[in-house]
Amino acid sequence: MKARLHEIIYEADTRAGKLFDLMLLLSIFLSVVAVMLDSVTSIRRVHGEFLIGVEWFFTILFTIEYILRLYSIGRPLRYATSFFGLVDLLAIAPTYLSLLIPGSQYLIVIRILRVLRIFRVLKLVQFVSEANLLMRAVRASSRKMIVFLFTVLTMVVIFGALMYLIEGEENGFTSIPRSIYWAIVTLTTVGYGDISPQSAFGQAIAAVVMIMGFSIIAVPTGMVTAELTRGMNHKISTQACPQCSAEGHESGAKYCKDCGAKL
Repeated sequence: MKARLHEIIYEADTRAGKLFDLMLLLSIFLSVVAVMLDSVTSIRRVHGEFLIGVEWFFTILFTIEYILRLYSIGRPLRYATSFFGLVDLLAIAPTYLSLLIPGSQYLIVIRILRVLRIFRVLKLVQFVSEANLLMRAVRASSRKMIVFLFTVLTMVVIFGALMYLIEGEENGFTSIPRSIYWAIVTLTTVGYGDISPQSAFGQAIAAVVMIMGFSIIAVPTGMVTAELTRGMNHKISTQACPQCSAEGHESGAKYCKDCGAKL
């Protein structure tokens, strides 16, 4: 029974597994729509009780799914503390927590807890194989990204301090941190316009920072794209380890790449 449940819940290479994923995707979308509608005052005033009933229906449904996920895996604690395990818990916890907060003076807190149910949309990630490929590409390029971000941080500190010296407080650059904020906004090509250089020298430096921003934006994109291209050359199956729930195994793999359990 555990093996059958694991095949249906964690894998998508069988008809039952695909049907389970499809039903779960539909449930997630409907529950998120219910949360959105519940935030509209006019709709909540008329259909509030119905939306509460819908919420409890999906909460019970996701609770059963969460329990079955823990039951059908060899190491339930590892799944419970994983990213998707925490997302599954976050999908059901706010509704139950709202029952533990009595008194009308806490209604605002209950509303905040109910809004947290919107995070159910994060459960969608585990049903998209391309998302797993993207996550692996980001992890593979993480060290390069850290070096890149440190370089950008150094640049914005230098440009911020330089603009503070050139423009000064009279032009809105009242401190180095505020000047660094301007450098970040300009380098990322956001350009809020709340602070802008007034002197010719300051505007010239701003132009340099803007031009650099175009090339800097392309760097992390190129890093991730290179890892994505490399990852596409390896065929990945939908199998999940029955012991630790690890995914991303290559097609034809016999054993888990993390714990060594037989797939």
